[in-house]
Amino acid sequence: MIKSKFNVIGVMSGTSLDGIDLVFATFDYDNAWHFEINHAETIAYNNEWHQILKNLVLYTSDKLLQIDKDYTVYLSNVIKSFIQKNNIKNIDAICSHGHTALHQPNEKLTYQIGNQPNIAKLLNNKVVCDFRVQDVNLGGQGAPLVPIGDKLLFSEYDYCINLGGFANVSYEAENKRIAFDICPINIVLNHYVKQLGFDYDDEGKIASTGTINNKLLKQLNALDFYKEIPPKSLGLEWVNSHVFSLINSYNLEVKDVLRTFVEHAAIQIANIIGKENQKLVLMTGGGVYNKFLIERVKQHSKNKIIIPSKTIIEFKEALIFGFLGVLKLRDEINCLQSVTGAKKDHSSGEIYLS
Repeated sequence: MIKSKFNVIGVMSGTSLDGIDLVFATFDYDNAWHFEINHAETIAYNNEWHQILKNLVLYTSDKLLQIDKDYTVYLSNVIKSFIQKNNIKNIDAICSHGHTALHQPNEKLTYQIGNQPNIAKLLNNKVVCDFRVQDVNLGGQGAPLVPIGDKLLFSEYDYCINLGGFANVSYEAENKRIAFDICPINIVLNHYVKQLGFDYDDEGKIASTGTINNKLLKQLNALDFYKEIPPKSLGLEWVNSHVFSLINSYNLEVKDVLRTFVEHAAIQIANIIGKENQKLVLMTGGGVYNKFLIERVKQHSKNKIIIPSKTIIEFKEALIFGFLGVLKLRDEINCLQSVTGAKKDHSSGEIYLS
């Protein structure tokens, strides 16, 4: 008989480099999936790891492999500390995304560090990880992976949007799940606000004092990515080559860069969720705390924006990676063809035994 109740740890590290998100959650299936988050915590990166992770796309393959090994050990120590701190027992599996080093699906390439097979022995636990590779090998984008969780855990919402390093969306259309990256968010905003000595723009206050550069805004909105049809996904490489270079060519004050980019992101998000009045839009991720960004999205769309509890805002992605692991353990679909563009729906990820 297939097990219907799982206690798992979900682990996520995103492109905005906020830190490692960990949740200990219980998933229970009874005609539908239910979840409970028992413990949740974010462990911030120290300066050394922050610098290493920020520059992953620049390293040689040999250097990257060594970083992968080191990060796997580091990640296992972070997870062990989380388990000990919360006195967690009876873990069915640890389900980890790792951290994206390279993501070029059109070149059949995606690489997440922290997924070395020895992680299971380091943790003395079953580990489910490396969820993207199989999808890319099947012709998919390898992203986004969260929509299966949106579909099965948050089905009451018309749109689920996560505002992290990138904004991404998922929703049902014609009886299938559609999902894709909308635009960069924190990966750009945090990059520029660091020039002022801040890690992030608190509540968007600095952006709110800036002035929109309409020429730059027009060029950002005209980027080819926004004309492409889903499935589609973004990575740091794209931001480096298409966004930073464009913004830097204007030589603007930081507050004006932030103001212009917030407007750009708000327009792109509103373009996706549409202008209807009655649609429910769940918004999660660190970008939700940028009140100015949320205000601008509301100005461009008449839909109802729902901001959930702090735990869901901050840990929804880690929760869902835990859920992806549960589906993999049940040998059930956790990667949707309609979302990634792969040849078929499939159950993705590697299972490593301790």
